[in-house]
Amino acid sequence: MSGELYERLIKDLDAAGARYRLIEHAPEGRTELVSALRGHDVAHAAKCLIVMVKIGKKVTRHVLAVVPGDARLDLQAVKALLQGTYASFAGRERAEELAGSVSGTMLPFSYHPGLEVITDPALLRGAELFFNAARLDRSIALATHDYLRIASPRVAPITSPTPTAIH
Repeated sequence: MSGELYERLIKDLDAAGARYRLIEHAPEGRTELVSALRGHDVAHAAKCLIVMVKIGKKVTRHVLAVVPGDARLDLQAVKALLQGTYASFAGRERAEELAGSVSGTMLPFSYHPGLEVITDPALLRGAELFFNAARLDRSIALATHDYLRIASPRVAPITSPTPTAIH
């Protein structure tokens, strides 16, 4: 499943003329650890989470929430953005089915028609963003403007405010 998705992503990035670098590393899917292996600040890692949002009693939508690696997703913000009545993280099996890859390797792109991409603007502050390329042992550093152009995500604040330190 992930091998085909990796090949499709590379083909799509090349076809779109994207500026990216492949980074080989030890197999790792945890954001903090893989960011260290790749040699960048965790804030530039694209952490990808699948969220299930209920819209009333009969409609369920799924979104791919893409946030900085050092941020926490605000489920209430996602729920409000979609005018939902309930939001939660999708179950692992459903999330992997929608993403097309296993947890820890999810792309900040959607290849599923029922999966909308919402990216927090804080992730877009750097020149590049980093993510596992549908594999635990290979990542991509992608130019931020190329990510926006190719993924066409909905950009909205979906992270929790960072708590202020008390001295």
